[in-house]
Amino acid sequence: MTVEERLDELERELRYMKDRQAILDCIARNARGCDRHDAELLASSYHPDGFDEHGFAVNEGPRYPEWANAAHNAMSQQSLHNITTHSCEIDGDVAHAETYSVGLFLDPDGKTARMLAGRYADRLERREGEWRIALRRTTVDILLVGEAAFLTSEAFAQFGYLKGMRDKRDVSYQRPLTLERTSSDRW
Repeated sequence: MTVEERLDELERELRYMKDRQAILDCIARNARGCDRHDAELLASSYHPDGFDEHGFAVNEGPRYPEWANAAHNAMSQQSLHNITTHSCEIDGDVAHAETYSVGLFLDPDGKTARMLAGRYADRLERREGEWRIALRRTTVDILLVGEAAFLTSEAFAQFGYLKGMRDKRDVSYQRPLTLERTSSDRW
């Protein structure tokens, strides 16, 4: 193999690795935007003409944050979208990804919680050098309901854990991150 051929191969491998990371970053940005109710961040994961399907609800990408925030507010007081197993096929400027997700939702009563496990089937496109979701279809494969009252017990309150916030008061937005008290609530 010539030096030029080796360099070409390395360049292809590097492009692939950068694309895979950019695609995973986009999917992670989507999950964080959902949990923090950060409409701008969430919308930035979709192309302006993209679509998101959650059951019978089909929303244009830029309108999805409004729908998602309202749905999450109606059914929970806290949520965590965890992305796990991820596979991706890249063909030029189009990629098809499957990402397993586990969504945890503390019910409005604070006494029960739900776990939805499913997958995101995404078609992503690179436009003007940026990967975003062109179409997302969501599955729910497992749904569990459990007791969660311990979160509001005196026994748990003594630990003083920070409570996630559904806006930019959340500790993850603090810059620089310090030990100073923030406006974040504690359990």
